[in-house]
Amino acid sequence: MPRISATRRAKTADASQVEAQILVAATIEFAERGLNGARLDVIATRARTTRAMIYYYFGGREALYLTVLEQAYRSIRAAERELDIGHMQPVAGLRRLVEFVFDYYQANPTFVALVVAENQTGGRYIRKLRKMREINLSIVDTLSDVLARGAQTGVFRRGIDPVDVHLAISALGIFQVANRATFSYIFRRDLGDAQEVAKNRRLVVEIVLRYLGSPSQREEQSNPAPVSALA
Repeated sequence: MPRISATRRAKTADASQVEAQILVAATIEFAERGLNGARLDVIATRARTTRAMIYYYFGGREALYLTVLEQAYRSIRAAERELDIGHMQPVAGLRRLVEFVFDYYQANPTFVALVVAENQTGGRYIRKLRKMREINLSIVDTLSDVLARGAQTGVFRRGIDPVDVHLAISALGIFQVANRATFSYIFRRDLGDAQEVAKNRRLVVEIVLRYLGSPSQREEQSNPAPVSALA
């Protein structure tokens, strides 16, 4: 087996670092300005490189945007898989997933901004990513498993579409970030306040779990058993 020189390894590492820096800078720029408003000069400055290097590694602005968009979805799906909720009880697993998604959006507002920006294009560019549906199958599979196990044990209703559940979890979580400025101003409630975030996190979890609950579970939640008087 031929040996790889230290110089070659160093060049490979440097190249990987430059690519990573460009992707980080591009993610910020595209999240802030969208594809049409983003400037390669700004990305190059933030990445401490040149426009020429961006073209060298990614082939241009649109190609770079597509790479950023795909990486954003790959990252959240990979993080969800790390939860390994398949080995948890259905209610606990679903609760963990909802909490994770809520927290992920809070910690990664650039992801939310990218999704919003792409929707403003009518999803024009995401259609060019042939693997995007395949990348996102994992969350549907995860939800299908936990919903089926929950239905078998009687804690979840039967016949719930996992895509519907994913839609609800995503919508409730993304709203907290995407609509923070307008909602906070109109209703004088700071969605960025730590206590407000914690309260809304609990609210989102409760909404999803109550929707999924079996009729018997809902009845128990609505009519808790009376506490016996002490003798």
